[in-house]
Amino acid sequence: MKKHHLLLLVTFVSSSVLAGPKEAAWKLHNRLAGVPPIKTATADPLKQMEDLIRAGNPEAAAAVATSHPNFYNVVLKNWVKPWTNREQTSRDDLNDYVATVLGVIRDEVPFTEVLSGDILYTVNGSPTAYSFTNNTHYFEAERSNSNLMVNLTRQNQSAMVGGLPANAVSGVLTTRAAGAAFYSAGTNRRVNRFNFMNYLCHDYEALHDVNVPDVRVRRDVERNPGGDSRTYKNKCVGCHAGQDALGGAYAYYDFVGGRLVYTPNIVVAKMNHNVYYSAGFQTVDDNWVNMWASGLNAKLGWRGATSGTGVKALGQMLARSSAFSTCMAKKVFQLVCLKDPINTDDVAMVTDLAAQFEQDNYNMKKLIVNTSVGCIVNEDE
Repeated sequence: MKKHHLLLLVTFVSSSVLAGPKEAAWKLHNRLAGVPPIKTATADPLKQMEDLIRAGNPEAAAAVATSHPNFYNVVLKNWVKPWTNREQTSRDDLNDYVATVLGVIRDEVPFTEVLSGDILYTVNGSPTAYSFTNNTHYFEAERSNSNLMVNLTRQNQSAMVGGLPANAVSGVLTTRAAGAAFYSAGTNRRVNRFNFMNYLCHDYEALHDVNVPDVRVRRDVERNPGGDSRTYKNKCVGCHAGQDALGGAYAYYDFVGGRLVYTPNIVVAKMNHNVYYSAGFQTVDDNWVNMWASGLNAKLGWRGATSGTGVKALGQMLARSSAFSTCMAKKVFQLVCLKDPINTDDVAMVTDLAAQFEQDNYNMKKLIVNTSVGCIVNEDE
């Protein structure tokens, strides 16, 4: 009985000590760094964060947590890894895609650059030199527990990757990891689908619209599947009319010999494989048009040009959309609030965060800080 009372007393005291700003500081650090704030001989992050919250500056308190190496080495790394593979798993190796996203966040580069910039991050001090034909550089950096907060180094992708000129690089969309996961085999449709999933939070089924003109549907799509043309008109065209019209952006890319290969003005053979309907669209260049810019999918908030040539222009279009900002705000909300934004208040919060994200010039680190304050500090007030 005495032990039971002692346990209750300890629990009560612990709760009292951690109440208010101290509890909020503790939660912030745990959520953002993935570990408790540990006092050292030179720093007391919990006390520092508590004082900042008491002073009415919770954003600065959250920034203390983001300065912990685990924010990059564990929390963000495992958050981004699923974007880079078909299985959408974090049980994958560090790669150039992940490193570039982490570097953009750390350096507060506008996050739109991940979809179009001439940018690539390597890891200084990795036991193995960078190569655009294998992932050993990043694998060894991760295996040696390299401090990514310190060692990520910005490079020009066009200077690092042989055969990819500046007009052909497009942030993470032309990294080796993206090539291995999304450009290998297939017909280059996969890469665009995962771009929509990762950066607009919409898979093709959510974009299904049978009223989109099918003038760009490729020749490998049967118009009479199973002997019934209604299947094509009522189902197949709903996705293919939109996705195939965008597909030309990837016409000059393939993943061959362990690397992403770019062949300017030469459409890779797989783009026109499997002719099931000879009157279908044949890809002859890297021109693309966004058929989803009108109709049901105008709700994605397209801004500026909705047609162009090449991956870079397509990446710029995706990043300009309001859906991009909303998707990033939603993903960050799920990361730091540990739930989906389902109820009215959470949806409104994500909407406000997306707007602030744009006002902050797409600063992803600020978005993470603002979101954590909103659902950890403010919810405790």
